[in-house]
Amino acid sequence: MKKTYLSVAVVCLLSVSLLGSSCIGSFQLTNKLLSWNRQIGNKFLNELVFFAFWVLPVYEVSALADVLVLNSIEFWSGTNPVASGTKVIQGNDGRYLVDCDGKGYTITSETDGSVVRLDFDAAEQTWSVNTGGEKHAFLTFVDDTHVALPTADGSMHTVELSQQGLYAYQQMTGGAAFALAR
Repeated sequence: MKKTYLSVAVVCLLSVSLLGSSCIGSFQLTNKLLSWNRQIGNKFLNELVFFAFWVLPVYEVSALADVLVLNSIEFWSGTNPVASGTKVIQGNDGRYLVDCDGKGYTITSETDGSVVRLDFDAAEQTWSVNTGGEKHAFLTFVDDTHVALPTADGSMHTVELSQQGLYAYQQMTGGAAFALAR
């Protein structure tokens, strides 16, 4: 009798958490665990760890934590507590430390110590760059197929997210906006 109530309670709790958030989520904890497993050695060692984590229910517990807690936090707050972390990126002109705090990125050059901050404002749907205390918007989502990008005079221009739209923007700005990407 008690097992039946427990089973019903668990099913109800899972249903409410899934219906309440209506978000698939990014499954950051499970993905980080899988990424770690891929980096520990050759394919035989990876398979051994994978099997051990499956038998010891490490993957099951991490997926359950993602489904019940972390993805719900991500849906309601806009950030996933596990998404934060620091990565090292090797560029053509040196190494960079990229720190993610769930709301944006802090990029630090190991060569000269310069710092650039990229922030996303969820209310305005805008990415901005902050260098030397000055904040400049560089991309605003207008809808599913359009973004607003800066022009040479400082105004924002709506661009269609297609090959033709990006080409027209590149022609309008003289290619200056794409100089950093090359």
